[in-house]
Amino acid sequence: MKSRIDIRKISPKALQSFYAVEAYLASSGLESSLRHLIKMRASQVNGCAHCIDMHSKDARAEGESEQRLYGLNAWRETPYYNERERAALEWTEAVTLLTEGHVPDEVFERVKAQFSEQEILNLTIAVAQINFWNRLAVSLRAEAGTYQVGEHRVKNTA
Repeated sequence: MKSRIDIRKISPKALQSFYAVEAYLASSGLESSLRHLIKMRASQVNGCAHCIDMHSKDARAEGESEQRLYGLNAWRETPYYNERERAALEWTEAVTLLTEGHVPDEVFERVKAQFSEQEILNLTIAVAQINFWNRLAVSLRAEAGTYQVGEHRVKNTA
C-alpha cells in the first residue's frame, strides 16, 4: 500500500514533539520489554501493520522471543507473560478500546496491584502514545515492511 503523506518530509517539527514523549517514556522507568509489548498489543488491536512491523523488529532486536510476540494476540491463554505484563496488557486493551466500556474499575484494580501511581500514569501515557502513532500511521497509510531496526530509536536518558 502506498503512503498517502510522509510526515517526516511535510512536518518534521511536529514529529519532534512526539519524539519528546517517546524520550520521556524511555526514561520513565517502565521496562523496555514491557513498552514493546504495549506497543505491539495496541497496534494489533488497532490493525496498524506499520507499527506491528516496527515494534516486533525492535522487540526482537532487544531479545524478545518469537514465542511471546506470536502469542500476544492470545496473551490471556498463554503462560508466557508474568502478572505485571498481564496487567499492562489488559490496561492497554481497556485504554485502547475506550468505547467498549471505558476502563473498568476491576481492570484498574489489577493494574494498581502491579504498578505504582507514577507507573500507571506512565503506562497510560505509553498506551495513549502508541494509539496516537497507530492512528497517524493507519490514516496516512504508512508503509509496512520498510522499517529498519532502531530507525526511530529514542535513547534512554535515565
